[in-house]
Amino acid sequence: MKTPIRRDRYLIEFFQHLEFERQVSPRTLINYRHALERFGEFRTSLGGWLELKPDHFRLYLVKMSKDGMSKPTVRLHFAALRTFYRFLMERFGLKVNPLKSVQLPKLGRKLPVVLSLTQMEELLSAPLLVPKQKQAPVWMPLRDAAILELFYSSGLRVSELAKLTVADVDVYSETVRVLGKGRKERVVPVGDPALQAIQRYRHAAGVERGQLFVNKLRRRISAAAVWTLLKRYLRHTSIALEVSPHKLRHSFATHLLDAGADLRSVQSLLGHASLSTTQIYTHVTVERLRSAYDDAHPRA
Repeated sequence: MKTPIRRDRYLIEFFQHLEFERQVSPRTLINYRHALERFGEFRTSLGGWLELKPDHFRLYLVKMSKDGMSKPTVRLHFAALRTFYRFLMERFGLKVNPLKSVQLPKLGRKLPVVLSLTQMEELLSAPLLVPKQKQAPVWMPLRDAAILELFYSSGLRVSELAKLTVADVDVYSETVRVLGKGRKERVVPVGDPALQAIQRYRHAAGVERGQLFVNKLRRRISAAAVWTLLKRYLRHTSIALEVSPHKLRHSFATHLLDAGADLRSVQSLLGHASLSTTQIYTHVTVERLRSAYDDAHPRA
């Protein structure tokens, strides 16, 4: 039986803090709620939140492993618990954080999958080459082309792209204003092909104000719809990779570094809070260089 959050004073105040003070994303709220509800089922016979000891959380780690939970899921659940216990220390005077000494399973470093320049060109061309779906408006292929061009041009997250308004795109300064994670705003450059694609779509669809990318009902396009259109166009290419909107972001970052962009600039463009998050792309670039060296150098 799940912990009834509506009757738990600590959880009620914690989620109010997350939503209204920290203004975390809806996805984070859902993930943290699920994590704390799941732990609440385990906690019921152990005592109150302020009474738990490190060994209780180590037992929970063992249970999660027996339940077959993946390492990333375990770490996500414990991220929620750590955030919650920091909140208890700040707001309710908890003296010692019981999670401080709990060691989590390490994740193997997995390099992001990126498209080559040739694959990227093929994907960007697909919306205007693939036959339009019967019920789709005539302007929809132009919208899809603009979406893919903007993804690759500016490295946006899918949630960021879906929320864009017409006013966010400045044609004269060739930039787009983005509201990213934690409601942090950043301004990123947009390439000329993406700007032209956006203008063609807006003219054909009659989008003058409000949401930039709309569906056939003239409402804001959803992140799920962006996933769907990307999968559709991939089926009409020779690309034999599992590609998501986030992998277009990976490709954007890696191609910039390949061409000599510095890491701090790429961090700023991606909206990463920490440089260490961006550094994984340097590993991708080194791997690509090593592969090219092995293929081409006579003494490799």
